Amino acid sequence: MSSGQPARPPRWLKPVNRFTIAMSRLGVNFGDDKTMVLTVPGRKTGAPRSTPVDPMTIDGKRYVVGGFPKADWVQNVRAAGEATLTRCRRQEHVRMVELPPDQAGPILRMWPTEVPASVGLMKQAGLVSSGRPEEFEALAGVCTVFRIDPTAQR
Repeated sequence: MSSGQPARPPRWLKPVNRFTIAMSRLGVNFGDDKTMVLTVPGRKTGAPRSTPVDPMTIDGKRYVVGGFPKADWVQNVRAAGEATLTRCRRQEHVRMVELPPDQAGPILRMWPTEVPASVGLMKQAGLVSSGRPEEFEALAGVCTVFRIDPTAQR
């Protein structure tokens, strides 16, 4: 990170996320065709917490990146280990497996190509300066990468 301040999402992101979640609940696929809503129980209250995510598929496996260190949704996923992914009205129950930094690095390197919208956000947060793949790879251990594994239907 470029400064001693913790990386924070831009102020406008929370209202945009709320809008994206609302559109998804109405059955509207807002944004690109990758965007899904991840819902996980809150680690303190147990109440469902939702956030938009952009899963990427690499070598037949799906991954999602927690772009902001210490994001609440990341901590909730760590506590729960499972989540529900929703696109429009289709839901999928999944297991979320956190990758160690040595496995996360190569996935992070591909993130700016697979999810180009992440580059501007990461620059704005001060986590990267130019958005080159090696800058993203260097975030292993700072930004969390989860592998999305299917679970048996409930």
